Amino acid sequence: MKKTYQAVLFDFGGVITTSLLKAFRAFGAGLGDEKLPLKLLGNKQSQSAQLLAAHEEGRISAAEFEAGYARELAEYGVVVEPEGLITRIQAGLDTDPESVQLVADLREQGYPVGLLSNSFGDNCYAGYDLDSMFAAVTISADIGVRKPSRKAYQLACEKLGADPGHTVMVDDLQHNLDSAARLGMAGVLHTQAAATRTELEGLLSQPGAR
Repeated sequence: MKKTYQAVLFDFGGVITTSLLKAFRAFGAGLGDEKLPLKLLGNKQSQSAQLLAAHEEGRISAAEFEAGYARELAEYGVVVEPEGLITRIQAGLDTDPESVQLVADLREQGYPVGLLSNSFGDNCYAGYDLDSMFAAVTISADIGVRKPSRKAYQLACEKLGADPGHTVMVDDLQHNLDSAARLGMAGVLHTQAAATRTELEGLLSQPGAR
């Protein structure tokens, strides 16, 4: 018998919003190097990647991350003003109304739906009433651990009152889904809301069913 799931956790940036990766590329293009901003953050040995991890886990402020990121960009010949750096990156993000509607539809159908997000900046969630949108909200800086740590998924599932083995994670990064899978969670790699909706329909059982 095919396994089915009863609860869903959504990522924020790149799922509830438009693509975060595209926003970084647009930011880089404006600096003359489309790939550099993500290249630095994707290299675990770089100062920027280490600062991002510390920021997402609430160990340093947004301003401290911005200062360190700007310093490393400067080492590659790209000079940027540190203050407001995150805000300028996030300027390339918009709300994805179809994803917001998907969350609302799932909740109306009776599914437990939560948010698990790695925080980025002081105003990452400005304009969103997350507590109304989701049954449970878990932010990395609040719990001191970030995706792809398995502890982040465990804590998010606990807050949602869901068994990880019966929960689907929706994320735009495959490595986050790979980590969730180690807890028995199903994963949906998000590219657009319509495709995610279709995948979830194939994974979810009727609300309350086992």
